[in-house]
Amino acid sequence: MNNHVHLIWQARDGHILQKIQQFFLKYTAQQIKFDLLVNKNSLLDDYKINADDRKYNFWERRSLGIELFTTKACQQKPGYIHNNPVKGGLCKYPAQYHYSSARFYHSGKDEFDMLTY
Repeated sequence: MNNHVHLIWQARDGHILQKIQQFFLKYTAQQIKFDLLVNKNSLLDDYKINADDRKYNFWERRSLGIELFTTKACQQKPGYIHNNPVKGGLCKYPAQYHYSSARFYHSGKDEFDMLTY
């Protein structure tokens, strides 16, 4: 999606969910910032904020995380995520959206080299 991301992930033993999310958000924000700095992209100014602890903000402060406790929820969420770009008008079919795992579920080919069933 052009303004948000959906992920389904599982923490390995010994890792804390909140820390994983914190590290993910920090790492991806840094990568976005570095890319915009290197490419001298004027979009960086859109993310400037007036805060004591940072100059830019790329993620919402309280991003929504939902734990999937039931089999029903685990089966429902991939369909919702895969249909999100279709509902957003970015493609006609879920597998057409490049940044979606729908293509993996459709063809079995993992273009990102990180997906599992």
